[in-house]
Amino acid sequence: MLHRRRFLAHSSALAAATSLPLLARSQTWPSKPIRVVIPYAAGGVTDNVGRKLIEQMARALGQAMVVENKGGAGGTVGMAEVAKATPDGYTLALSAISPLTLSPHLMKLSYTPAKDLVAVAPMMYSPVYVLATSAYAGKSWEALIADAKAKPGTIRFATSGVGSVGHIMLEQIQHKTGAQFIHVPYKGVGQTVNDAVGGHFEIMTANPFGTINGLIAQGKLRVLATTGPQRAPNQPQIATLAEKGVAEANITSLFGFMAPARTPADIVNRLNAVVLEQLATASIQEALRSTDNVGLQLTPLEFTALLQLESANNADIIRKAQITL
Repeated sequence: MLHRRRFLAHSSALAAATSLPLLARSQTWPSKPIRVVIPYAAGGVTDNVGRKLIEQMARALGQAMVVENKGGAGGTVGMAEVAKATPDGYTLALSAISPLTLSPHLMKLSYTPAKDLVAVAPMMYSPVYVLATSAYAGKSWEALIADAKAKPGTIRFATSGVGSVGHIMLEQIQHKTGAQFIHVPYKGVGQTVNDAVGGHFEIMTANPFGTINGLIAQGKLRVLATTGPQRAPNQPQIATLAEKGVAEANITSLFGFMAPARTPADIVNRLNAVVLEQLATASIQEALRSTDNVGLQLTPLEFTALLQLESANNADIIRKAQITL
């Protein structure tokens, strides 16, 4: 299997050593507000960091950027809308990359990622927390797996949707450990968090952001495991799923900007430059650090290569684990 971690390390060095070819930039773009579709319900990690980034991008571009949350089907509903939009630089998606690299291997889509969308710029990668709510009394990952094996189909496991990263993690956990859960798919993390506080299910997956971190600090959610190439800086006492022996489920979420295919290259390159410039600012760096997220600096070509790598990895995981929806 190809390794994302090595790719990111190589790409970061490459980005620092080379410069993007300068193309003639549009003299009229942007002349009206830019629409940014976040293909998830409001309140998740994409909103938490993404809206701050978009606000700064709007100031840098001298034009308003209007955010629309359009959740559904693991992000594929909103992504399909962007794929079908006019390729003029006035419609973008800010999304996890799973609707591009994961969903196509699990379901029939109305768009083909490689043909209908173009990579603009990455934003960050984010670990995934496995969290227990007040409805679950167990104190550890080991207790969770033991309980789910002893009483199969009694522990509810909530994710942000069918075909989401959390869903694939769940399938991998079940496949590798023999534990059996009840999958509770939501349309996004916002309602999931509300129901978690109410104890409507026992376990959930979520990327770290302000609301999640606040509930952890209050003791209303408990972190049982995390994902990532290393332990999350804000949860150093919690082992990763790789350390727990479930390396196949040790998946982080990648987030970035996409545009409809055939969006002019000069606009794509200008957007990429603005995104990377704003990611490097102190305010965005602090927003990333406080939520255990890591910003990425990649050109459009490097981001495209990362999407291709991720898609190949996901296809391999799904095939080996015989995951179907």
